[in-house]
Amino acid sequence: MSVSPRLDLVGIVTTDLDRSLAFYRSLGLDIPETPSDAPHVEFTFGNGLRLAWDAESTIKSFDPEYATVAGRHPVALAFDFGTPAAVDEAYKRITTDFPGHKEPFDAVWGQRYAVLLDPDGNTVDLFAAL
Repeated sequence: MSVSPRLDLVGIVTTDLDRSLAFYRSLGLDIPETPSDAPHVEFTFGNGLRLAWDAESTIKSFDPEYATVAGRHPVALAFDFGTPAAVDEAYKRITTDFPGHKEPFDAVWGQRYAVLLDPDGNTVDLFAAL
């Protein structure tokens, strides 16, 4: 009998835990305050999916050869903001403290879409159905 895998956790390896958590808090995630030297932090969504952050030093503690690849985004996340106006508001609010990548636009696939970069260069998409 085979077992179907269930996505349980999306992990982000970060070089600056405090800055990364601040970014995701600015998206609206209610991540508890965390010591800056924490090796691992998790946030659980209402549907049970977990988003986790590991300090690069934590990963290197069990994988000494770990290295990021320049020019590539190791993680891409997308958040549904429900309405086009909410995408625009979130992008404007978040880009006061964090870099934007693609300003909000009406995508040909029927969504209001915007792209941010988190502090580690991962793409974070904001979207809503048009």
